[in-house]
Amino acid sequence: MTTESEPRTESRIPLSKERVLRAAVELADRAGLESLTMRNLAHEVGVEAMSLYYHVANKEAVLDGVVDVIVGEINEVVGSIDGPTPEDDWKSALRVRILAARDVMLAHPWAPDVIEQRTHMSPAIVLYFEGLLGIFREGGFSYDLAHHAMHALGSKALGFSQELFNPGNEESDQSGEMLEQFAEQLPHLTGMLMEIGHDDPDSTLGWCDDQAEFEFSLDLLLDGLDRLLHAA
Repeated sequence: MTTESEPRTESRIPLSKERVLRAAVELADRAGLESLTMRNLAHEVGVEAMSLYYHVANKEAVLDGVVDVIVGEINEVVGSIDGPTPEDDWKSALRVRILAARDVMLAHPWAPDVIEQRTHMSPAIVLYFEGLLGIFREGGFSYDLAHHAMHALGSKALGFSQELFNPGNEESDQSGEMLEQFAEQLPHLTGMLMEIGHDDPDSTLGWCDDQAEFEFSLDLLLDGLDRLLHAA
């Protein structure tokens, strides 16, 4: 009888870097990012842990690789979009692409944390941003204005918003106690956090990044960029 600690043996597909990385994505999707250890990954592909090191040097290499896998999924999806051309409507063309990227991120809700921790841009991300820049240029942006736009979009370009702070994590009880303790000194922050709430976990990437908030801020940015473009 196979125990959980023993490698799985049902697949006889030869081990490769691509197979290892796709297995890592599947493992994180199913059991969360904390489950992504070299030992668990070896079990996932049905080999001893030492066999993984022929294909990935260490866990950091695995994390670098899964970013390429996921952004590769985004590139595949946006490459098949049949929408407005940038020349006709750059804003709609960009919005559709970014929301398609978000759909991929929502399928891998742990991915934003990994992307934010990387210290260099992966080839897949470079290719994705080349596509965004192409939309700006074909829509009439100068390189200077497109550069400003890319900075303004930040992580939203990849379909998620960076959190400023996160009282909804494992320390939420302590955060709540702190806010109660300092309610008089922090009336606006306390009032805001008591009022807002995001109840649809399927549209959320992070504590305050739900679909409505994401689209609100994305549209705000795109409308502002459109005004700048036509004012130039």
